[in-house]
Amino acid sequence: MAKTCWLEREKRKSATVAKYAAIRAELKKKGDYVALSALPRNACAARLSRRCQATGRKRGYIGRFKLSRITFRELASNGMIPGVTKSSW
Repeated sequence: MAKTCWLEREKRKSATVAKYAAIRAELKKKGDYVALSALPRNACAARLSRRCQATGRKRGYIGRFKLSRITFRELASNGMIPGVTKSSW
């Protein structure tokens, strides 16, 4: 499980991104890069990281399921993810 402070930091970043999204879009449309650079650093969506919904793990993220590889494997083995079966050939 990820540290609580990391998860809270990501929540704050996503709130900041949402707050400044309209302003950033407007400034980008105008091409005013000086004003864009004056905005807070965390206003940029590229600074957000994708995390596992179950554990908060950052690495080994599978976007289609929004889970890390480890959590995905556990849930798939237990049959908790519909439509996912273990392959054998």
